[in-house]
Amino acid sequence: MSSPSRFPPRSVCYASRRGWHCCAAWPGKAPESILDRLSHTLGSRRLQSGRIAWVDGAAAPPGRTAAQLEADLLVAIDRDEIEILFQPQFSCTDDRLTGAEALARWRHPSLGRIGAAALFGVADRTDHVAPLSRHIARRALAAAAAWPAELRLSLNVTPADLAAPSYAEKLMSIVRESGFPPDRLTLEVTEQVLLSDVHAAARTLGQLAAEGMRVALDDFGAGFCNFRYLKLLPLDYLKLDRSMVDGIAEQNPRDLAVLRAIVAMAGALDLQVIAEGIETEAQRLRITEEGCAFYQGFLRAKPMGTGEFLALAEA
Repeated sequence: MSSPSRFPPRSVCYASRRGWHCCAAWPGKAPESILDRLSHTLGSRRLQSGRIAWVDGAAAPPGRTAAQLEADLLVAIDRDEIEILFQPQFSCTDDRLTGAEALARWRHPSLGRIGAAALFGVADRTDHVAPLSRHIARRALAAAAAWPAELRLSLNVTPADLAAPSYAEKLMSIVRESGFPPDRLTLEVTEQVLLSDVHAAARTLGQLAAEGMRVALDDFGAGFCNFRYLKLLPLDYLKLDRSMVDGIAEQNPRDLAVLRAIVAMAGALDLQVIAEGIETEAQRLRITEEGCAFYQGFLRAKPMGTGEFLALAEA
């Protein structure tokens, strides 16, 4: 095989009808590992004609090939290896606990804890995203049913969720089964979720909003910030990406101007702003002064298990 000169040395490259696919090799890596990474790149659903897609190998940690992980995931739910964690959320004005975002981790029997990005990367390759998402929703809602009545639960919505015509119906069934009130549930969507068919996404989210659920546009500021979404979707919140709060504590004029503009726009649209990635008291004070309503981040709490969060809520 030969590769174009623009690819770095020590790389394995392959030409197909989709274009060039390149996998970098590091010293000490076995040929099997390099070929596995290349196979993972070729099989990525992110590859599209005329585009470059980067696959960082996070879905295949050392000691396990991508194919082995895919087989492991197919039985992970049955073995109760998917762990649900909760990232607490707080009010900016009085610092009270207001709810939590549900997160997923994979407790792999031999590799240990695998993060959400790698977990969903493997699930995407096995067409297992929708079952995984329903499992997470079911577990998170069951746990949240025991929370004090003023706390909200946030669930992340995947592209596979909104692509399924029956998603709204299935989610409502899970919510009713859990006993958790739908008007205390927030669905978080990102630009990636909306790229394929924003009108279909708007219809599905509209159905769920009619049941009392709220909708947040997640990671706002991290992507293209398509303002068309603000017109079409039944939004209640803008959730700022952590990159939008970097520099505000240092009084960077440009960072502050961007934050103020976003908060002002949200206010004009009757949307509340949630800030992610708050790690210092100075950041919390600044977002409060600028009009953000809620925040989450390591300043007050890291993601925690079901029992630990319930103890925090009851305290």
